[in-house]
Amino acid sequence: MKSRLAMLLLVLSATVSAQDAEPAAAAPAPAAAAAPGKERAADLLAHERVLKADTQVSKTAQVTIKGKNVPYKVTAGTQPVWDKDGKVIASLFYTYYQRTDVADKSRRPLVLSFNGGPGSASVWMHIAYTGPKLLNLDAEGYPTQPYGVHDNPHSILDVADIVYIDPVNTGFSRVLDGKNDRARFFGVNADIAYLAEWVSAFVSREGRWTSPKYLIGESYGTSRVAGLALELQNAQWMYLNGVVLVSPTELGLKREGAVGEALALPYFAATAWYQKVLPADLQSRDLKDVLPEVEAFTVDELLPALAKGGFLEPQKKAQIAAKMARYSGLSETFLLQHNLSVPPEHFWKELLRAQGKTVGRLDSRYLGIDKSDTGNAPDYNAELSSWLHSFTPAINQYLRNELQFKTDLKYALFGDVHPWDFKNEKTGDNLRLAMAANPYLKVMIQSGYYDGACTYFDAKYTMWQLDPSGKMKDRLRFEGYRSGHMMYLRSEDLATSNEDLRDFIRKATPAPNAPARY
Repeated sequence: MKSRLAMLLLVLSATVSAQDAEPAAAAPAPAAAAAPGKERAADLLAHERVLKADTQVSKTAQVTIKGKNVPYKVTAGTQPVWDKDGKVIASLFYTYYQRTDVADKSRRPLVLSFNGGPGSASVWMHIAYTGPKLLNLDAEGYPTQPYGVHDNPHSILDVADIVYIDPVNTGFSRVLDGKNDRARFFGVNADIAYLAEWVSAFVSREGRWTSPKYLIGESYGTSRVAGLALELQNAQWMYLNGVVLVSPTELGLKREGAVGEALALPYFAATAWYQKVLPADLQSRDLKDVLPEVEAFTVDELLPALAKGGFLEPQKKAQIAAKMARYSGLSETFLLQHNLSVPPEHFWKELLRAQGKTVGRLDSRYLGIDKSDTGNAPDYNAELSSWLHSFTPAINQYLRNELQFKTDLKYALFGDVHPWDFKNEKTGDNLRLAMAANPYLKVMIQSGYYDGACTYFDAKYTMWQLDPSGKMKDRLRFEGYRSGHMMYLRSEDLATSNEDLRDFIRKATPAPNAPARY
């Protein structure tokens, strides 16, 4: 699991009113330069461009969603992180959207949104998925110029208010007390603890304690929100209605050895189908007709074969290799050379090697070109380069120009959060316990079939293992999409996935006076 997470790290006519909104103030210059090695250049830069810890700008606007006008207020601001003595030690940047024609907030759902990394700003779902503004892309998710955003007709703002939160050292969020131990923020459980305190303060400030509340996290953000579900209950006495896991990580649920190796095959098959390298009889069928067959083979035949390791009978090994080749687009020879267990990076390099192309890790619809066709892994992540191409100018233009949040601070799509402490991750078990203790709480998983970092079948396995008893399986839901890690970049899936969110929120918001009981 650690190696997979490490790979994940390499890769997420209105009047403007200002409340304490002032341009970022520069910190006093140091009397002398720091000694070499004492402080990194990035830290010096952050200390020289500092936001006020508690500031905001607001603006009103409107958007048409599903053919109906939705007026809203958007607030871009910062809110402090305090230590146990009440001292401000950091400040988190957030963007908060509230529908303004709803008088009773007690029945109005509130969605709190996080991206992952760890070290990624909450920009990806903000301007490409659920928010009222949408990144300029083509129908398949590739960057277009001019850069920027336009109205999102599929936003969930019609049914819920949304706040996008940038954890410490991402976006405009920063540590303000340089003497603080980095371990206070940068680890699985430290991250969950301080964010739960921040969320509680935000909900109090905005008067949203009686609102139905939902968490949505993407990629490593799924570990974050899974852990927050229990931390909010236990430390803040805040109970949720729903948690949405977009392209989830393993959530600390173990799957080493044969299980982890086998789970990749359905993703291989989906990618091979998209790239049109499967046998004609499979290629002629719809993807959603092919995948159940591959999933059944994976669980019923491949997994037991891998469990036997070097003691698998040669004839049976050859039979398994032949079937794997049929489903994966790889040769039997290549599969046998890997003892039926192909590392993902080898797959990304090998699948289209004969065409001189590599496939993307986070979205295998994207193609790359390497310096040499030899080797075991692509030179770069084709999909991530494409995404940064479009997201970076768009979020800066939107926050600084449209929302008029003025600062000289860099908006960090990926920030300095490493080393990250992954020890004692039990976020999957924590989510199960939160569900058991809160009969209202429901969970939905959303995955793209072409995601090679957090594969869809691995996500299904996570769902199966969240509640081994099966007593809560009617509160767990899985949805798959014909795209990758950020499945919403494809316009057809943007519409479908937002509609699935809308449906999930409605069904997880109980009728008035419906009791939370078993």
